[in-house]
Amino acid sequence: MRLLRTRDLQLEEFFSPSIPRYAILSHTWGDGEVSFQDVNMPSKKRTAGQAKIEACASKASQHGFEYFWVDTCCKLDSVYS
Repeated sequence: MRLLRTRDLQLEEFFSPSIPRYAILSHTWGDGEVSFQDVNMPSKKRTAGQAKIEACASKASQHGFEYFWVDTCCKLDSVYS
């Protein structure tokens, strides 16, 4: 399972049973969503999707979560192909 760290928005991969507690971003998809490739090769371009991820990281951190999951950039390709 891939999760984003709230402190720096870096992806980490975890395997059961060592998956930590995490928050989940529930959202509707729109223009400028951040993909797995975007997270691994960040551009300087600011998008609406990036703003959602940053807001989720902040809110998750406020609620004591070190990690969070976003379907657009954390999903495992093999699960959704």
